Amino acid sequence: MTDQPPDGLPRYRVLTGPDDETFCRRVSEALNLGFRLHGSPAVTFNGDRVIVAQALVWPSSAEE
Repeated sequence: MTDQPPDGLPRYRVLTGPDDETFCRRVSEALNLGFRLHGSPAVTFNGDRVIVAQALVWPSSAEE
């Protein structure tokens, strides 16, 4: 694993979206790239549906 994420992605990302399969796949894809979860997900209800946010970080070589 390199010190930098692929495709010019930032080291820190927050993914947000409706709590559905698409959101879960986006988080899973980031994990498959090598990102790690950063904290617990945040969940809210916007009056229509549940919205989720999950922070992810790219690990540095010092953490491994």
